[in-house]
Amino acid sequence: MYAMSLGEDGAELRPLEPWQAEEFLAHMDRGREFIGARNGLPDVVTDLESSRAFLRTYAERAAADTGRIHGIWHGGTLVGAVTLRTFDAAGGTAEAGCWLEPAAAGKGLVTRAARALIDWAVEVRGIHRVEWVVSSSNEPSIAVARRLGMTRDGVLRGSYLYRGERHDEEIWSILAPDWRAARAGA
Repeated sequence: MYAMSLGEDGAELRPLEPWQAEEFLAHMDRGREFIGARNGLPDVVTDLESSRAFLRTYAERAAADTGRIHGIWHGGTLVGAVTLRTFDAAGGTAEAGCWLEPAAAGKGLVTRAARALIDWAVEVRGIHRVEWVVSSSNEPSIAVARRLGMTRDGVLRGSYLYRGERHDEEIWSILAPDWRAARAGA
């Protein structure tokens, strides 16, 4: 397995696979309340079998070339992940997503990891448009979209039903020419 450095602080980006289900469950347990405030994943990953099943789903997506999941390790501990929730190489579109446990928040880990994953999608796989879908109340995730150079395309009012409550969702995106121009200017 490979690991990609995310900077001088020792953070790494690595694929997450079903054999890591115990480590993934421990990560989810550490961040269950924090992650669950905006993300339904803690409701899905509740025990070892559901952890393995979730990671197996992404392994199948990777094999079918329709999605990816990569863990973020900091200090040797799995602290979060970035995903390509959807991935359509033929159509040139993908949707990125993320989460972190609370101890890892505020260190720039998601921005660095998402940048690496989007760069791969655009430069290696030829993706033209990467989307970031986020609840309008999720300021940290919106800040990541901004740091990635994304543009807010619009708001889907009341489109996301989460734990019995309706939320607005914002769609942010970046196109390959804009991604390349921003990377060249950095």
